Amino acid sequence: MSDLNKLGLAEARDALRKGDVTSVELTEACLSEIEAADALNAFVHKTPEIALERARAADARIGAGDAPAMCGLPIGIKDLFCTKGVPSQAGSRILEGFLPEYESTVSQQLADAGAVMLGKLNMDEFAMGSSNETSVYGNAVSPWRRGNDDTQLTPGGSSGGSAAAVAADLCLAATGTDTGGSIRQPAAFTGTVGLKPTYGRCSRWGIVAFASSLDQAGPMTKSVRDAAIMLGAMAGHDPRDSTSVDLAVPDFEALLTGDIRGKRIGIPKEYRMDGMPEEIEALWHEGAEMLKSAGAEIVDISLPHTRYALPAYYVIAPAEASSNLARYDGVRYGHRATLAHGDGITEMYEKTRAEGFGAEVQRRVMVGTYVLSAGFYDAYYNRARKVRTLIKKDFEDAFAQGVDAILTPATPSAAFGLGEMGQADPVQMYLNDVFTVTVNLAGLPGIAVPTGIDHQGLPLGLQLIGRPWEEGDLLNTAYALEQAAGFVAKPGKWW
Repeated sequence: MSDLNKLGLAEARDALRKGDVTSVELTEACLSEIEAADALNAFVHKTPEIALERARAADARIGAGDAPAMCGLPIGIKDLFCTKGVPSQAGSRILEGFLPEYESTVSQQLADAGAVMLGKLNMDEFAMGSSNETSVYGNAVSPWRRGNDDTQLTPGGSSGGSAAAVAADLCLAATGTDTGGSIRQPAAFTGTVGLKPTYGRCSRWGIVAFASSLDQAGPMTKSVRDAAIMLGAMAGHDPRDSTSVDLAVPDFEALLTGDIRGKRIGIPKEYRMDGMPEEIEALWHEGAEMLKSAGAEIVDISLPHTRYALPAYYVIAPAEASSNLARYDGVRYGHRATLAHGDGITEMYEKTRAEGFGAEVQRRVMVGTYVLSAGFYDAYYNRARKVRTLIKKDFEDAFAQGVDAILTPATPSAAFGLGEMGQADPVQMYLNDVFTVTVNLAGLPGIAVPTGIDHQGLPLGLQLIGRPWEEGDLLNTAYALEQAAGFVAKPGKWW
């Protein structure tokens, strides 16, 4: 078999079981692609020795007939997941040289299932960004181009390395994390599938924290079926994470029937934003028609507090970040500034953080510290928490009216060029999260599915939002949308 790196998880799994290919062959195919793709800057810590060792072990397991679905499949791990003995920097200088002595629960579960780790993937620093331009490793670059234009495009953020690697077939799938859209937005930008599970479905233990009440790990894959397979290995109760839910993990793949007859799909009127590109509006309408043709009922719904979601998110997330990032002090691990004679511990903290944190992280820590300060706690943080409750109730009310899933755009545009948003006005960048942050604030599952191409030849995605803990049902609706859309476009290879 040629082009082994272009296989999805389901196809590769089936080929492994039939004996048509070995895990070592799959892994070597991906490793050679990674070596030739430095222009994308997707893999920032390569682990070929670990990969081949795990591939050999996986082949032995498959040969013995003891192999879960993910066994032998080569994947990438976002740099936010702690991996034992392998650099885990969260895209930041302040964690330079940090080699964890432990494995995150999610990456451990994937390893236990026999998945092969190819290396660590680029990301925005501490997952703070929508374009992968805040990384200490430099920008991740999308494999997509606008027609014949050679402008480098963003693969989205913060899971930009994961999205670029999956879209460019450097790996069969990758892990991502989503705090305000960091799985779904990059997936939509790169023509891949990105699933953010219900908050608590996947353990957060061993994942470098950004905003603890919002962060959730999920799969980034080439198809909805692959997302179902990978989520099955990633999900599960973890007593080390107090927010992890003790709930059985269903066979998500077995639930993919494609039959959505009688399902009610909500279309929220508040997501019709001023200035939304016509192509996004048209795609949204087409997506609704596709689901209707598949037998679903399309209903208009209202999520009245949607317009407060971005401001509430950009109070709550930085507040939690300022608390979480206080642990990076130069004392225990990571970067420590060189001190002048006479400097004390305060100077060490100040210099270490000034050198270790990038501009966007510093901005969010300062915003977070401000909204938590004595004079402003009630005016900002407490008010944002109340708004969050109202946003959550909007969704509960919609689901109480019998809506099974909600269809929205995934992003307000196709991928933009690196540097085009500019760092001068961070609010412009924050507006990229307009369709995704509500899902994190409400703790719901959401998935981005590639459904079309814009006039420049770039992929566009739609988002489906599901009921809490009903990822199986959400994946099935996404599967029906994927089948109807028939998206097969791939980026032309220029790297």
